Amino acid sequence: VQLQASGGGLVQPGGSLRLSCAVSGDTDVIYAMNWYRQTPGKQRDIIATITDNDSTHYEDIIKGRFIISRRNGWNTVDLQMNNLNAEDTGVYTCNANIRVPPDHYASRWGQGTQVTVSS
Repeated sequence: VQLQASGGGLVQPGGSLRLSCAVSGDTDVIYAMNWYRQTPGKQRDIIATITDNDSTHYEDIIKGRFIISRRNGWNTVDLQMNNLNAEDTGVYTCNANIRVPPDHYASRWGQGTQVTVSS
């Protein structure tokens, strides 16, 4: 499984941006995907998750503003980000949780994409 994130850039406060994570390889092994964020001076934290039954989970700091979704199975996972503020500035990275037969699990990471919220 390989992941390729895109969609980062510079946006004004209050604006919107959509990040996409393109997935290639054997997507049948994926059971959940996540977006992580690393803001300046802080560690990388998980902010949104979508599972194989389309359950979603959001960290409080983004709840109500960001939406995680997927298209064509696991081919693409998006993060729609609305009402952005300066505290949302950071590097966003997509991550896949996969099954490794017979009974192991692993993670796969894409490269990060920079989001800068500034006027």
